[in-house]
Amino acid sequence: MAKTTFEDIKKALWAGANTFRDNIDAANYKDYVLSMFFVKYLSDTYAQSVDDLKEKYEGIRLERQIENLPFTLKYEYTFDYLLENQYATDLGNKISEALTGIESSNAILNGIFRGIDFNSESNLGKKEQKNPILRNLLNDFANLNLRPRNIETKEGQIPADVIGDAYEYMIGEFATMAGKKAGSFFTPQQVSEIMAQIVAPTENDRVYDPTCGSGSLLIRAARKGGFDKVQMYGQEVNSSAISMARMNMFIHGVKDANIKWGDTLANPQHLDSDGNLMKFECIVANMPFSKDKWAEGFNPGGEVSVDDDETDSGKKKAKKKEFKMEANLDRWHRFDMGVPPASKGDWAFLLHMIASMSGNGRVAAVAPHGVLFRGASEGRIRQTVIEKNLIDAVIGLPENLFYGTSIPACIIVFRKGRNTTDILFVDASKEFKKDKAKNVLEPANITKIVETYQAFRNGGNAEVEKYSHVATLDEIVENEYNLNIPRYVDTFEEEEIIDIDEVNAEIADLKTRIAEVEAQMAKYLEELGLN
Repeated sequence: MAKTTFEDIKKALWAGANTFRDNIDAANYKDYVLSMFFVKYLSDTYAQSVDDLKEKYEGIRLERQIENLPFTLKYEYTFDYLLENQYATDLGNKISEALTGIESSNAILNGIFRGIDFNSESNLGKKEQKNPILRNLLNDFANLNLRPRNIETKEGQIPADVIGDAYEYMIGEFATMAGKKAGSFFTPQQVSEIMAQIVAPTENDRVYDPTCGSGSLLIRAARKGGFDKVQMYGQEVNSSAISMARMNMFIHGVKDANIKWGDTLANPQHLDSDGNLMKFECIVANMPFSKDKWAEGFNPGGEVSVDDDETDSGKKKAKKKEFKMEANLDRWHRFDMGVPPASKGDWAFLLHMIASMSGNGRVAAVAPHGVLFRGASEGRIRQTVIEKNLIDAVIGLPENLFYGTSIPACIIVFRKGRNTTDILFVDASKEFKKDKAKNVLEPANITKIVETYQAFRNGGNAEVEKYSHVATLDEIVENEYNLNIPRYVDTFEEEEIIDIDEVNAEIADLKTRIAEVEAQMAKYLEELGLN
């Protein structure tokens, strides 16, 4: 039997996407395609596990061994059962029941589908429209053999790497198709690689992503330390992204990742036994850019104030009191260095990460450039963070790298226990290759960024003309704590001086040649009697 390749898996996933393409929005149909792929993965993995046990055991012993597997599936919950019933009039209901059964019979998979409803009329239409779509989706995966033993691997790979990488690839493609609706649920792998190498997890580290989206960034960071050697934590407010993250972890062979659902700012879920914020050695994040109304979860509500203007009847008119976020409303004291503006939550997320760092913690966070130079409350926060010597590096990235936005972003690196007050600035905005609609970082671009940062960390020469600069604290104070990269890295290229006499001579020559061509054209027209 031919082995299943990475390309085979990609082809099947694209077939599933094309089944839905003209029916519902890409931001929604990713849930159905990826969930069905996950059911196929579970079914094939479980089938191989049972077959392996049958070679060693039988009878009661076999039953006990099957019960001890990481997860079990009744036949009614398997992909094969659904494929057999592809012409059932209640196909959507059968699929939804299978998902519910998988969750309820396996604690490790409880809630993994987050209410994804294959029976939804609002998304998929009535059964006359819905059933053919779902039947096609089943057949898109019908010939795909995902048994681990049947996966073709390269040197150094295991089957979970191949299947997991294909799953992540498709998440990225869905992010491209979803456009602005993609939000921040997927971080380009090249950016994830840079961040993973910067935080550099080691054995026994806790690795955390407070806005983990589909989990791809967290997976890449944790992989640097070894999935079996680090502990993985994540939180995400979007329920669909939580499903993707948990499936992503499971497919990659990570069964013990601690992924929580909820608002990281108003309701952080990762707390210690005393109710304080858990501390992490490595933190990575691609947070929502400039999130509006980020503090609404802190609003106690219920208060009103009286309008000074009277109504026609002479009565005072009550109106809702405007909520203003204050540092004392956060019991975890994350905003003691300052409260970010209500319309821009960038520093709220960054302050959460800073508060979550352990004694030797390091953070690599993607942020819009505005956090580097905006004034008012953000300026005061930035100054305090710099005075506490927490900022290690600022790395400017090319534009049009991320899904959902084309604006350029930067990676801000925070670190505790720094032995210098210098800050590294890198301008990598020109380090990219154009690839269709997006820009991408090539391996050489990634290596250049990481090696420059590592040189800075190790006390080497990190100064590269028109690319990087190590700024002293005095320079930063002189710039009034403004961290805008162009203030520290001069990328100006002198333009070649134009020789006006040479340009005029070229213009005169062109005019002569044009006149000659026009005269020749007039001659031809005259010969043809068209003058």
